[in-house]
This record gives sequence, structure tokens and C-alpha cells, in this order.
Amino acid sequence: MTILSVTRTVSFAAALAFGAVAATADPLPSWNDTAAKARITDFVDAVTDPGGSDYVTPADRIAVFDNDGTLWAEQPLYFQLIFAIDVIGEMAKDDPSILTSDVLKAAAKKDYKVVLAGGEEALVEVMKASHSGMTVEVFQARVADWIVTARHPDTGLAFNQMTYQPMVELLRYLRDEGFKTYIVSGGGIHFMRVLAEDAYNIPNEQVIGSYGMSEYKLIDTVPTIVKSPAIGFNDDKEGKAINIDRIIGKRPIIAGGNSDGDFAMIEWTTAGDGPRLGLIVHHTDADREYAYDRDSHIGRLVNGLDKGPGMGWLIVDMAKDWARIYTGQQ
Repeated sequence: MTILSVTRTVSFAAALAFGAVAATADPLPSWNDTAAKARITDFVDAVTDPGGSDYVTPADRIAVFDNDGTLWAEQPLYFQLIFAIDVIGEMAKDDPSILTSDVLKAAAKKDYKVVLAGGEEALVEVMKASHSGMTVEVFQARVADWIVTARHPDTGLAFNQMTYQPMVELLRYLRDEGFKTYIVSGGGIHFMRVLAEDAYNIPNEQVIGSYGMSEYKLIDTVPTIVKSPAIGFNDDKEGKAINIDRIIGKRPIIAGGNSDGDFAMIEWTTAGDGPRLGLIVHHTDADREYAYDRDSHIGRLVNGLDKGPGMGWLIVDMAKDWARIYTGQQ
């Protein structure tokens, strides 16, 4: 046998070995080997097998996921609200006269309990005061700085480290299998777009969220978009399904969330013809994350638990099904 023949034989053997490793590589290494993981991979195998009865063409492989509590944490309160409260504090240092209400005064002191006690009206007041009157570029630059420098009050992690590693893997796995992945969240669209590409590899045009009204202005002769206080669209509950139809134009075949705010989106997704997968992330891990559902002030989950299993939805038990929680922790 010539040297060339030996080289070709070794190269062929190496290629076979590499192919075997690639074929057996675990696409979801941070998921435990439970029924939940098997359900996901079995579904993906079925819809991507051209010879199977459940095959779905790539053009129709649409997967949508909530963000807060589904792709990253949301306790002790929504991260965008923590950001807004931090902004109020910074603004008040420069101009204390902006603190025109008890709610804003509490926000400047980072008194989360008082802000939350004010209900939706108080939250809207804080969001308007901290999110409006600036260009989109200025707002997003402020978010980009905060998301890597501010620290979570319980974990001490930067907020961009508190994405869920198992869900990041799931997004990547789906894209590798020809899916187009979207975020559909009640969070602000300009806020989430700062995070989405780096954290999830989801481009801006595939981020659907709530938004305030904006104004088109010439600032120093430069055409500019300025955020204004009025609410444009609240992308929550039934609004999620409406926005998916309006923006994507197709009913997804996978939808994932963690609360009753996601119920309508998952219900609408799984009501379609053909193979469908509805997924609920159930927060059951008080040791590594948080445990909450029915009585939570954030991420309340009742209908998803009571009705989801009967509709064939997958309820992911974080404590049992996930080997790892945050991307920023080993």
C-alpha cells in the first residue's frame, strides 16, 4: 500500500469517526434525560423527516417564545422594570424635580414593594417616565450599558448572564433543524432588541413585543425616531396571537411560555392542523432559581397548569428537567 493510500484510508476513517460523533452529539446538553427532553427531540425529528407523515417544510417551521420567565428570569420583578427604576434614580440625581409622585419617589429609592403595590398604573408611570423623551438610539445605548453592568439583587449576576442555558440550547437546536425562531413577549420591543441577538442569536426583525408610540423628528436636521409616553400596543395575552398573525403571517408550530400571559399564544398555536408543540416552563426550582406559579405577583400560572396537559402541552419542570439554569453559572 502506498503512502497516499494509507493517508486516504486514515482520512476516510477519521471522517467516519467525526460523522459518528456529530450524529450522536447531544443538541440539548443542559437538559436532563427526562421525558420532556425526549418529547422535544421526538417532535423535531418527526417534523424534519422528509419521509415521515408529520413532515413540515422549512418555510412553515415557525417557533415563538415568550422572553420574561421563559428565556431569562423574571423575579423578583421584570428586569425591564428594574432597569426603569434604576433610570429614575439616575435621572433624579440630576433633577430631583422629576419626582412628582409617591411612586416616582419610591422608584428613586429602589423601593420595589411600594412600586408594585401601586399596581399597573404605577408601573406604567415608572415606564413612561424612564422610557420616553429620548431617541431610540439613546435609549438602547442606556439599556446596553445597564444590561452588562447592573447586578441582579439576588444572584449578583449581570442581567445578560441570567438567560436560561437550556432554552438558549433549544433555540439553537431548532434553528439547526431549519426552524425560524421568534421572541413574542410583553416586554418592550426596543428593550429586548438590545439583548436578543447577542443572547439568543435572534435578529431584531424577529423580536415582537410591546411598544410605546414614537415620533419622527428632525433633530439638528437629522431624521430621528423619538420615544413618547403613549402606549402603542401591549403584546400580552390575546395580543400575542394577534401580533403573530399581523407580523409573521403564519401560525407557528411551536410556542413556549411560562405564564397565563402566554396562554392564548400557545392555545392558538396548538389549535392549528398538523403536528404542534406547546411548552410551558414551570418554575419549580427554589434552590437554583425560584419556585412560583398560581399565587405569584409575576408570571402567574394557573390556566397553563390546569388546562395545558389536557391540550397536550409539555410542562417543563425546571427542577427535574434542567441540569443547569443560567448561562452565567456553571
